[in-house]
Amino acid sequence: MRGIGRRICEELGLRGAEVHVFDAASATDGGAGWTCHSVDVSDSNSVVQAVAELPPHTSLLVNNAGIARDRSLVKMSDEEWQAVIAVNLTGAFNMIRAMAPLMRAAGSGRIVNIASINGLRGKFGQANYAAAKAGLIGLTKTSARELGPKNVTVNAVAPGMVLTDMTRKLPEQIKRKASEEAALTYLPEPKDIALVVLFLLSDAARTITGEVIKVDAGQYI
Repeated sequence: MRGIGRRICEELGLRGAEVHVFDAASATDGGAGWTCHSVDVSDSNSVVQAVAELPPHTSLLVNNAGIARDRSLVKMSDEEWQAVIAVNLTGAFNMIRAMAPLMRAAGSGRIVNIASINGLRGKFGQANYAAAKAGLIGLTKTSARELGPKNVTVNAVAPGMVLTDMTRKLPEQIKRKASEEAALTYLPEPKDIALVVLFLLSDAARTITGEVIKVDAGQYI
C-alpha cells in the first residue's frame, strides 16, 4: 500500500484509531499499530471472511482500493475494462455491503469513498476508470440514502492529480497539463486528501452525507 491510502492510515493511526488494512498485494507492509489482511476486495467471499474477523465495534470505512488500465476505449480489452470495474467499483460495493450490518447494529458509522474528478468529467484513455469512479459516486449517494436512517454517513472525496511517488514519475507534459488546469499554483499531496477524509470520518461532519468533495487545487473548475 502506498500514496493516498498509506497517508490516510498514518493520519488515522496518529489520532489513535485501530487501523485494519485490506490489501491484495501484501498482508505485512503496514505501519505501527496497523493490522494488515490479505483481501481481494473484488471477491465478495474474501471480503466477508475478512470483515468477520474485525472487532465488533468497527464503525469507520474508507474505500481507497483502485487500479488503472489506461487505454483508449476502442483499443481497450475486455480484461482491462472488467479488472478496473471489479476493483474500483465492485470492491467498494462489496465492502459497504459487508460493513453496513456492523454499522447499522451500532446505530452509527462513517464511510468515505475515494472517487476522482475524472468520474465527474471523464478523461481520455480512462473509460474504465472514469466509469468506475462515476459509478462509485452513484453508489455513495444511494448508500447515503439507505444507511442514513441508522446514522451512517456516506461521502466521497474526488481528488485530481495528487503528487504521490507514482505521479511524480509521470512524463513532464502530463504533470504540466494538470498544473495548467489547476486554479491554485500547487497540486494536492496525499496529506491533503487524508485530512479531508479524516474530517468526513469525524463528528465534525456528522450532518454531511451523500456529498462529493473535490480536492484538486481547482482542476475541475
